[in-house]
Amino acid sequence: MDIVLLFPGQGSQKPGMARDLADAYPAAREVFERADAALGFSLSRLCFEGPADELTLTQNAQPALLAHGVAVWAATRDAIGSSVVAAAGHSLGEFTAYAAAESFDLAEAIRLVRRRGELMYESGVVRPGAMAAVLGDVDRPIEEICEQATRDAGLVVPANYNAPGQLVVSGETPGVERAMALCKVAGAKRVVRLNVSGAFHSPLMESASSGLAQALDAVAFADPRFTVYANVDGSAVTDARRARALLLRQLSSPVRWIDEVRAIATRYPDALYIEMGPGSVLTGLVRKIAPTVRTMTCGTVGELSQLAELATA
Repeated sequence: MDIVLLFPGQGSQKPGMARDLADAYPAAREVFERADAALGFSLSRLCFEGPADELTLTQNAQPALLAHGVAVWAATRDAIGSSVVAAAGHSLGEFTAYAAAESFDLAEAIRLVRRRGELMYESGVVRPGAMAAVLGDVDRPIEEICEQATRDAGLVVPANYNAPGQLVVSGETPGVERAMALCKVAGAKRVVRLNVSGAFHSPLMESASSGLAQALDAVAFADPRFTVYANVDGSAVTDARRARALLLRQLSSPVRWIDEVRAIATRYPDALYIEMGPGSVLTGLVRKIAPTVRTMTCGTVGELSQLAELATA
């Protein structure tokens, strides 16, 4: 049985995440101990206990999600590792995918995404912006709507192509608000402003690029042990140099999750797609994009037990 690993992005974090894993699996507990040591504060306590408002801060949520994803992988690797053929992650989750694929050391990965979160937050302060989810089909291309909103009010671009009928736009606040209004006119069922600290995956993040480039250059990158698919263009990545370049581009480019999942599902139509981390956001999106593939979530002790039973069946 082929397995594709999926790692969630920011927004999936919640207090209590991974507490049961750390209690039950020494390998998972070790991941959090190493993360705490790498950061110099108790990320594990923040994950296990909250508070939610502190955990949700971009610079905390990103290392928390990476640690949870890697902890799940550490606890399941012996059972399923030989079956993994590819991995993908949404935004921050792409970094987790490379950590699971051993492209970089856990401590370096934790510090890298902590720095990424800090840079993204700082960019949001320097150049404030907004994001909004567009739910339901619209009768005009989202690119055309964003172009009109940019002309009318301020820069706005598509930021996440999450699934058919589920898009996110990002940019200057007046531009996002204008795009929201235009999407409603174009038939969207709902348009929801997101609670974020900046205009992620838009040109407003470009001020963070030099800092992220420095952080990426400071990390020792290795070729991934299994293929990782890229948010930027949906392509398969097998070498370290290209991985580093795409992770930098990802900062201010849209997440093309639809293209990415379709590419993986075309290559591995019979694989089991496992979301590793808190929640089930990605499995829900995958089912909308590629309805015939098999999915499961794996972020709690109960779900790990189900996976172990499946792996030994």
